[in-house]
Amino acid sequence: MRLPSRAVMLIAAAALPLALTACSTGSTGSGSDAGTGTSAQPAKAKDPDSGLFTGTRLKQALAPSSAFPAGLALESDGSADSGGQFLSPAGPKAGKPDCTRLESTSWIQVSGYKGGVSFAQNGYANKTEEVDQEIDAFQGTTATAVMKALRTVAAECATFTDTDAHAKVNLTGGATAGLGDEAYTMTLTSGYWENGTTLIAARSGGSVVTVLSTAGGDNGAASAKKVTTTILSALRK
Repeated sequence: MRLPSRAVMLIAAAALPLALTACSTGSTGSGSDAGTGTSAQPAKAKDPDSGLFTGTRLKQALAPSSAFPAGLALESDGSADSGGQFLSPAGPKAGKPDCTRLESTSWIQVSGYKGGVSFAQNGYANKTEEVDQEIDAFQGTTATAVMKALRTVAAECATFTDTDAHAKVNLTGGATAGLGDEAYTMTLTSGYWENGTTLIAARSGGSVVTVLSTAGGDNGAASAKKVTTTILSALRK
């Protein structure tokens, strides 16, 4: 029986997708990409420095002169930064901490970590007082490890002998609320010193801010906190 012309058209139309499907399936199986993955691109490794500030940017986040006590001047020989390039990361140094590092700039190194993959630092001083500031950026979770190490140092350096007067130094430390993601404050005092020293370490993401102050009659506490707060605010911008 001869089908009406409309029925023939419907059957032909129904058969067409099946034919296209068959062709498509065969084509996919014969291509160089099919099943072999020979042309697939390997996943790009994540940049470990992604999201971190360079030394140039960290330098801009350092507290300005207005954040420091009157009468202190910038020490040009104490200013440094890592510029626009990132440094190679360095692992922690094993062994007992050198507690005398707590008396000087870059005291973050007492943690066993030499520094971040980028950094910026400077200091202000007069003949009797000083305030130093530094920011170090670390890859991954290293900044958290640095903070943990500094808390350990506070316990291990509860007493030590300073390098100048060879005097006994007492250290007290404790967590400090309201500064960055976490913060720790240490106070150094000695019966041979006219004034003590306040050290504050504060973490903001992958960056660790470290400030040393001997300025003021409060062992440098107020000035250290002001400089730290100023830096943390700049890092959030």
